Amino acid sequence: MSRVLPGLLDVLLVVAFAALGRRSHADGVDVAGVLRTAGPFVVGTAAGWLLASVTLEAGPRSLAFGAVVVAATVVVGMALRRVAAQGTAPSFVVVATLVLAALLLGWRLVAHLLPA
Repeated sequence: MSRVLPGLLDVLLVVAFAALGRRSHADGVDVAGVLRTAGPFVVGTAAGWLLASVTLEAGPRSLAFGAVVVAATVVVGMALRRVAAQGTAPSFVVVATLVLAALLLGWRLVAHLLPA
């Protein structure tokens, strides 16, 4: 259970990022559209989890683990979006990186600040 909850939280936050992005661009927040938008980033999140799990001794709640997840989420997500011709404008890359970092590192920071 110690790895399931952080992993689920990361995926839920990536899906929320996609839903908020679609809403802010008036693309509609239907389930299929959100999943289509979130898909490449969820794959990136999974890749980040795999990479962090095999390369770091830190647990999934650590900021180091989160940083690897953020980097992979953005890099893999954008690469898959480019392959699918979904758009990777530089401004989108910057905004996505900042929002995903705030979300995926933010909950970890809050968890560290709360008493155990």
